[in-house]
Amino acid sequence: MTARRRGMAAALALTCLATLGLAACSSDGNSITKQANQGDDKNYLAGDGTLAQLAPGQRGKPVVLSGKLLDGAAWSTRNYPGKVIVVNVWGSWCPPCKSETPDLEKAWVKLKKKGVLMVGVDRQEGPQTAAAYLQSAGVTYPSLRDDGGAALVALQGKASATPSTLVLDKQHRIAARVSGPTTTATLTGLVDDVLAKG
Repeated sequence: MTARRRGMAAALALTCLATLGLAACSSDGNSITKQANQGDDKNYLAGDGTLAQLAPGQRGKPVVLSGKLLDGAAWSTRNYPGKVIVVNVWGSWCPPCKSETPDLEKAWVKLKKKGVLMVGVDRQEGPQTAAAYLQSAGVTYPSLRDDGGAALVALQGKASATPSTLVLDKQHRIAARVSGPTTTATLTGLVDDVLAKG
């Protein structure tokens, strides 16, 4: 390998490491960066299912997520100290979100028995539209209303794709993330790891 190629490889590796917290660094045509550059009028960035897990010592500041649920009730992570919380960013206009909905509900049924909470963060639609979709899909966990992006800011830039799923540890720090659709087995496995490691 020539010195120039080694330098280019090192620069690419550093770029991937630098952007790991914001987007998947991948040559996959489904990567967030590539989608953003395509300008294909899809109106959202779909993740490719990339997983990220953080050891307790690597986790950042606690997430403080709050707002109104679809039914208008107030909700905040502050009301659930010491609880592991799963946060799913979604929209009924998003095909990958709709495809993962049954898996999320199955995961929720299993996880709530372990004392884990789950909340959705609806994006880019009115609460009536979102609530109608959730009712038709048989979803029983709550979702926060679209609030002009304040919830996404609260998620510390870790939910750039739709859908995205975050697992907050008992201190409400981001412990795991799926950028893109997930499955029941993947999500319950991530949560079990967080419960086991703290």
